Amino acid sequence: MDEIVKQALAKWPNVPHCTGWLLLDRRGQWRMRDEAAQAAGALGDAIRHEALIGFINRNYERDADGQWFFQNGPQRVYVELAYTPWIVRLSFADGALRLTDQTGAAFEPAHAWLDDEGGLLFSDDASPARIAALHDHDIDLFSNHANFDHPAQGGVFHWRDSVDLPVQPIARADVEQRFGFVASPVARAAAKG
Repeated sequence: MDEIVKQALAKWPNVPHCTGWLLLDRRGQWRMRDEAAQAAGALGDAIRHEALIGFINRNYERDADGQWFFQNGPQRVYVELAYTPWIVRLSFADGALRLTDQTGAAFEPAHAWLDDEGGLLFSDDASPARIAALHDHDIDLFSNHANFDHPAQGGVFHWRDSVDLPVQPIARADVEQRFGFVASPVARAAAKG
């Protein structure tokens, strides 16, 4: 968390939280959702300002209930997730595959998953485990390093020279509960009444 954010929290500890205004889309873009976008159920406008994106990335965290938020100075801005709290890009450079999350940090997978809608996911060994959806533009590269010869048995992703990750099936509807995150803080708040 940025030092300026910590100072703002200390100075103004009781600023009300904000929900519905920020969304992480399926391709790892931060989107601003004004009242019209929220009312229409639209994704909102992609944030393009690099300094703002960097600020959000550095101050993106999880609360004890599994809700992801951006700490914007003294205000906690809860994030609506189009799927998972992390979106990863797969690249091949210097003879090795790399996964990088939407904040630019390396993501080291321990498990690979294929959901019932064709989405590819990775989880790590953190506690709680981070779950990340693979950006759809990287499916071809993934396919070049995977084997699905026996689909009923799942597949294998050849991550490193000596590391193969079994690709396990998972229902998309089960991902949120299985990995302990809240995809929609707005819906959660509404359900609580």
